[in-house]
Amino acid sequence: MLLTDTHAHLYSTKFGNDQKEMMQRAFNAGVERIFLPAIDSETHDIQDKLASEYPGKVFSMMGLHPCSVAPDTIDKEIEIIERKLATGQYIAVGEIGIDLYWDKTHAELQKKIFSLHIDWAMNLNLPIAIHSRNAFNECYEIVRAKQNGNLRGVFHCFSDTPLEAQKVIDVGFMLGIGGTVTFKNSGIDKVIEATSLEHIVLETDAPYLAPVPHRGQRNESSYIVHVAQKIADIKQIAIEEVARITTENSKRLFKI
Repeated sequence: MLLTDTHAHLYSTKFGNDQKEMMQRAFNAGVERIFLPAIDSETHDIQDKLASEYPGKVFSMMGLHPCSVAPDTIDKEIEIIERKLATGQYIAVGEIGIDLYWDKTHAELQKKIFSLHIDWAMNLNLPIAIHSRNAFNECYEIVRAKQNGNLRGVFHCFSDTPLEAQKVIDVGFMLGIGGTVTFKNSGIDKVIEATSLEHIVLETDAPYLAPVPHRGQRNESSYIVHVAQKIADIKQIAIEEVARITTENSKRLFKI
């Protein structure tokens, strides 16, 4: 059984003391590929270093997380990201999007920067990994307006309703499903019931959102087996089938 974790911040300082052991646990669990989304220039170097240490297994994205969008640093951040994307070493543009949960002060700037990243992705023929928190409609409308038949990507950590899930699918995107599917009353089980596996990729968002039975603990890529098992239980199919289909989806989306 081979799995792909399409979204994990394994370069986080939360893995400082046991990073190598954590990586080996993931590989031992059957996780054959791990994709690292970017945050901002403070973490680019350690992210790139981790990817270089595991060639063919760990791959980096590049972009500016919406929570790092600020007027006083945006010019520097955009210059760095544009330069890095020009190297051709990244598999996607992300983690990008809009976050209106913590602070709405820079909402319009977030929208502008999200749109800019999409333009870069389309020019480079790269997928995008979207962070949408309390901002589904805002992200969806920008994606829908930009979609010309070539834009592709994933709504990372999807946590909305089956109706929104269908909108994502209709606009040509995939759903990133992580540990929240194992949470009681999350409602993601209804999304899984209503959605064909061909539209789903698996993720952990480690070190965040650890699935049951590790909820409340530090998350890691090896725990993606719990996500796959929960989806298998909901769909009443073998976990191996979930792993196979979602891994093939990730290969097709990220062109690996």
